[in-house]
Amino acid sequence: MFDAMATILYGIPNCDTVKKARTWLDRNGITYAFHDFKKAGIERAMIEIWLADVAWDVLVNRKGTTWRGLSDERKAAVKDSASAADVMLESPSVIKRPVLNIGGHTHVGFSDELYQQIFKK
Repeated sequence: MFDAMATILYGIPNCDTVKKARTWLDRNGITYAFHDFKKAGIERAMIEIWLADVAWDVLVNRKGTTWRGLSDERKAAVKDSASAADVMLESPSVIKRPVLNIGGHTHVGFSDELYQQIFKK
């Protein structure tokens, strides 16, 4: 179940960027839940919450191997939030990682500077 007030990091554990984000959170004593969307799944409701904060073309990783593996027709069909949500549900690996939800606000990707800004450290 999605808790809008909790700090939740979404991703897959073997993703290098997710590993960096988890290490940063751990080093900075930030309590968070990790949601492995390969094992625990992903729900349309979660994606819709993310899309309320983040543009679909930011949330869809069009540089990754999963996106490149989609057919040209499938890629061309992704034109808005609804079609992006469909492709993210079909292929969760197309979601840019990590997705951090903190206090009901969604952030995508990781950098030390971004997390310092988010957590005001």
